[in-house]
Amino acid sequence: MKKNILITLLLLSCICIQAQEKKFNLIIGTYTKSCESKGIYVYDFNAETGDFQFKSSTENVINPSFVSVSKNNDFIYSVNEDGPKSTVSAFKYDTSNAKIEFVNKQEIHNPGPCYIINDDKNVITANYTGGSVAVFGKNKNGSLTELKQLIKHSGKGINPARQEKSHVHSVQFSPDHQFVLATDLGTDKMYLYQYNPKVAKPLELKDSIKVKAGSGPRHFAFSKNGQQLYLLQELDGTLSVFNYNKGKLVLVQETTVLAPDFKGTSTAADIHISPDQRFLYATNRKEANTISCFKILKDGKLALASRTSSLGDGPRNFAIDPTGNFLLVGHQYTNNVVVFKRNKETGALTDTGKRIELCAPVCLVFTEK
Repeated sequence: MKKNILITLLLLSCICIQAQEKKFNLIIGTYTKSCESKGIYVYDFNAETGDFQFKSSTENVINPSFVSVSKNNDFIYSVNEDGPKSTVSAFKYDTSNAKIEFVNKQEIHNPGPCYIINDDKNVITANYTGGSVAVFGKNKNGSLTELKQLIKHSGKGINPARQEKSHVHSVQFSPDHQFVLATDLGTDKMYLYQYNPKVAKPLELKDSIKVKAGSGPRHFAFSKNGQQLYLLQELDGTLSVFNYNKGKLVLVQETTVLAPDFKGTSTAADIHISPDQRFLYATNRKEANTISCFKILKDGKLALASRTSSLGDGPRNFAIDPTGNFLLVGHQYTNNVVVFKRNKETGALTDTGKRIELCAPVCLVFTEK
């Protein structure tokens, strides 16, 4: 009898653990000036069903359009796009109850921050309007130090409306953490900075890679093995595949997120790889408003698998839940997040009919509970 009770308890425990493993916190950064928004929101997301529930939000945080979570899931760092008054903010983050508590903020001294990353030592932003990369240190309590380093890019591109000057759009650590890579939409370049987190000025320029003129490099994603880098170009929809090795990039393929018969306006936006590394997705905005799915071949190159409507206006950012079951697209202009079900065998997306309604969602990040 006791043995049966013990077995039953163990089974119930396993079921409970499995249920918890299918639930994640979904953090959403927003724009706050175009409609009513409190800033950063946290939802409980069920990766088995696609259901969600609002948990908490910040109060009166200005335009936290892009966020980054610390390795231990105990802090959230955000940019605050506010023209010449732009800042970067630190928040305490309790994953168990999804509570966010403001810690401090620091001035960037450069306008238009639009992307942010962090590691144990530093927080780094890409500043679109200012055409720069900014580095802030971390104090032991997770708060931000004053600005440590500001690197301004120079130059321009062939598109007079969008490339009149440098516009840095994203930054990422290389898989081996030896470099920080930055895309510059204004100069059609990708910059590679040697990264030494322990010194006063952690970034040192080592190389720059020129891409197709007028393409406007925006966001990029590394393969899990670190051997490929996939670069999405905003202005012409080009999707480039590079082989990557110790700070060296070699272009091996160029494809596009545009349909062959598409004649309207578009601006490509975000790019992510599925957890199983089998598919790559990329969004495109304006009159296109699509999300393209590419199969990743054995050599790392891409083959188009499908292309579908994002079912909203302005698919600025999207995220795939850690199980790979669902893909969520944030629409900046229709003020919602569309929940798609993923077919893990084909990569195809199916509308679940579920929507998270909130003001101007522009950054989605999943974390463990």
